[in-house]
Amino acid sequence: QVRVVESGGGSVQAGGSLRLSCVASGYTSSSRCMGWFRQAPGKEREGVAAISSGGGNTYYADSVKGRFTISQDNAKTTLYLQMKRLKPEDTAVYYCAATICRSRWWVGSLAAEYNEWGKGTPVTVPS
Repeated sequence: QVRVVESGGGSVQAGGSLRLSCVASGYTSSSRCMGWFRQAPGKEREGVAAISSGGGNTYYADSVKGRFTISQDNAKTTLYLQMKRLKPEDTAVYYCAATICRSRWWVGSLAAEYNEWGKGTPVTVPS
């Protein structure tokens, strides 16, 4: 049974950093592709970052490029999102998502491309 669990959210001042973690169990590491999404109050869920199964290909939303970094550990059991220079507009509930990879280099930027989701972890950056 697949299970996705995020951790690491919290409140941080503008300009600060946070690192989110996600563990997705129930997949073989080579077949699993993962991504981070976020949903702010009153807004639709949007793709933030995603990574291919081998880690060689990544996707970033324009709003986070240069500030956020997605990575996974060597065993590919844990997904990370390092967030730097946080802004008030980064305030949202952050979700980790997982799915079966479509190819070795595939990254999914759309929520509809993922079928397993964590419950989310809140990130607050006060203005």
